[in-house]
Amino acid sequence: MPSMHFNGLSQAEAARRLRDVGPNELPQTSGRGLIEIIAETMREPMFLLLLGAAMLYMVLGDLGEGLFLFGGALASIGLVIFQEARSERALAALRELSQPHARVIRDGQDIQIPARELVPEDLLLVGEGERIPADGVLIGGSVLSVDESTLTGESAPVSKRIAAEDVMTEDARPGAVSSPYVFSGTLSVAGQGIIRVTRTGPHSALGQISASLAQIGQEATPLQQAAGRLVTLLGVLALVFCGIIALAYGLLRDDWVAGALAGVTVAIALIPEEFPMVLAVFMALGAWRLASHRVLVRRSAVIEALGGATVLCVDKTGTLTENQMRVARIWTGAEDIIVRDGALEHGPARDALEVAALASATRPVDPMDRAICAIAPDAERVMQMERAWPLRPEMMAVVQVWRSEGEERVAAAKGAPEAIFQLCRLPPEEMTRLGAALHDFANEGLRVLGIASRRQVGALPDKPEDVRFEFRGLIGFLDPLRADATAAIQEARSAGLKVIMITGDHPATALAIARSAGIEVTAGVVLGAEIARQSPTELGATLRHARVFARIAPEQKLMIVEALKANDEIVAMTGDGVNDAPALEAAHIGIAMGKRGTDVAREAADLVLSDDSFASIVGGVRLGRRIFTNLRRALTYITAIHVPIAGLALAPILFGMPPLLFPMHVVLLELAIDPICALVFEGEPSERAAMQKPPRPRKEALFGPHQLAKSFTQGLGVLIGVFGLYAVLLQQATEPVARGGAFIALVLANLVLALADAMANDGRVLAPHRRVFWSIAGALLLLLASVFAVPPLASIFRVAAPDLSLVLVSVMVALVSGAWLRAGEAVLARIRSTSAANKSDQAPNRPLA
Repeated sequence: MPSMHFNGLSQAEAARRLRDVGPNELPQTSGRGLIEIIAETMREPMFLLLLGAAMLYMVLGDLGEGLFLFGGALASIGLVIFQEARSERALAALRELSQPHARVIRDGQDIQIPARELVPEDLLLVGEGERIPADGVLIGGSVLSVDESTLTGESAPVSKRIAAEDVMTEDARPGAVSSPYVFSGTLSVAGQGIIRVTRTGPHSALGQISASLAQIGQEATPLQQAAGRLVTLLGVLALVFCGIIALAYGLLRDDWVAGALAGVTVAIALIPEEFPMVLAVFMALGAWRLASHRVLVRRSAVIEALGGATVLCVDKTGTLTENQMRVARIWTGAEDIIVRDGALEHGPARDALEVAALASATRPVDPMDRAICAIAPDAERVMQMERAWPLRPEMMAVVQVWRSEGEERVAAAKGAPEAIFQLCRLPPEEMTRLGAALHDFANEGLRVLGIASRRQVGALPDKPEDVRFEFRGLIGFLDPLRADATAAIQEARSAGLKVIMITGDHPATALAIARSAGIEVTAGVVLGAEIARQSPTELGATLRHARVFARIAPEQKLMIVEALKANDEIVAMTGDGVNDAPALEAAHIGIAMGKRGTDVAREAADLVLSDDSFASIVGGVRLGRRIFTNLRRALTYITAIHVPIAGLALAPILFGMPPLLFPMHVVLLELAIDPICALVFEGEPSERAAMQKPPRPRKEALFGPHQLAKSFTQGLGVLIGVFGLYAVLLQQATEPVARGGAFIALVLANLVLALADAMANDGRVLAPHRRVFWSIAGALLLLLASVFAVPPLASIFRVAAPDLSLVLVSVMVALVSGAWLRAGEAVLARIRSTSAANKSDQAPNRPLA
């Protein structure tokens, strides 16, 4: 590289510019620190309500009870904080940040400096395989071939020519072929050059895209919104019950202190302290399950939102495809070969591939060169390279001359088909015939190179244009579809997800990849130029039918996501390049690729696929649906079991009976409720038909009126059964015995109710995954037996052991009151199934045509 002709900046001038302009670093989205995570968690209304109730109980009543509740609140908060902090640490590790370096000319010398110290007007030296750390203009060296896929989504490299004037114009954009402008974050895959730096850090093209993320606010997920509404509702309900009990005690028994304590006890029983704990555990275990499949969760609540996604926006390059070229087709006129695994047989196609290998770099970085060398014979072993003509704007082809042991020389050329046609000096009729073949390649979405060669004894002319080349054929390259992409997209479509491909690539390539992947293409391709002419309303109408978008600029990806959101869709966006980052941030669920993705994209995303597997996205949808369903069942159970707890604390007071429940009774029940919610419901597997159902409606609540009515109905059944048993036993036995019999019925009804809600779609009581439930049930029954068998415990709980007949009655009451609704639903389902089968059998048989 002729660096001796350039002096570059002086060290003193570079230092001054660095102070004035600032370091060559991108705007960074700092991760959330521990203090920020704690502050976010403590602002949750449910946590504040639970902590307030615990402190109030410590002031008014039993210190142990208050400390127990306070410890439970802290444990729940700690679980959320631990999970969020762990996700932040994992994301930081995934970035693999290392300080890059750059080679520059300063004071006439070639030196290496940290890339962050680059300043405008520096002379940057770039060689093959090096990352370009700043925007600039190519002013010397050879023509560069640059991979700009992180900015444009195009997997094929573009060529850069030496500039006539080393000034970057305002309209310079990535992706332009034969322009002199290079951009930060792109990769030089061939050639070498001298670049005059024009823009660094946030002023570069990469920095401007990164800066646009700051303008997009983070939205709460549907789960967070629904949980907030639910917590507020039940918190208000708990305060109302607290007031009613305190008022009832004061008016009926003239004991306002006891009334206040009883009211607080019932309020604590009603306050669903399990809700935040259950939400945190479900999200944490969901994140753990995804992490075991190499999917990093940055914001755990987004897992549920993924299960409710209605649209999946897919970036082609590196998401559906491998971002690696492979030879797919070779056309020679005499042969038209579809290339599959394995070496080619001897023939014209193999000969053309050998020529293409001779025109490729010996240690290739360019994806096309690598694809050729991967399947081509090692022809250059018996020859030595003599000279090479690199890609130039006036001749978009690479020519390399090889010399054998004798005087024979082989000139191999590959490049744009039009350039190869000119080198071969083909007649018009031959070019017309080849044009038809090119059109056929384009319809398949293939990137095409022409191949030519010249063999002769003796030296070749100094200019490749003076060599009479022989046309050898066309080679088509395909950016291969990921092996699991087609099946994953098919599963997504069967689950009712609209799969939209958004890419900066050529329309023909986009269509070909979409067809191969199974994306709907009946509406054709929508180009970025069309989107630019559409209003938001028109774009929204287009998005109701179109599924393939090509030649899309980064800001248009953001427009598409916003238009989908305006259409009331829940949008999941996948991508790996910087061009995806604004859309990743704006989408409800942003999913970045971990291996090929940029730091900016990973920071913007909610989920990061560390193995870049597209199938993991569909797995996340499946898991999200499972989490939503199981979380809804858990919340139904929590609400249902709190109805009899609160009712049994209130009803004896209203009817002038001795109290049934005391604080220790509630604590023992909570010992069962918490692990049942956290382990049993979370561990329930997905429904068999979970991915054959359409996404739930966007406005469907996690816990709406239907679930609330079911909860109260179930809870009311347990309340009536246990309270009725308590009232009868008070007439036939002592108060401790009556309380003991009723408490046995309440504990067992709790277990029956939990099992009934958990196995809503699976009637196997002894299924292997329910071992956790039976373990919890066994531990609770052992503890319950200890309460009656150990006199000090019986005294604390104010119970006495009933005889065997009363125990059997308590068991029957528990079974009936806890399972009656589930049993009724099962009977109705069987009746409907039988009725449908009978109608099918009675349908008249039609004669065969």
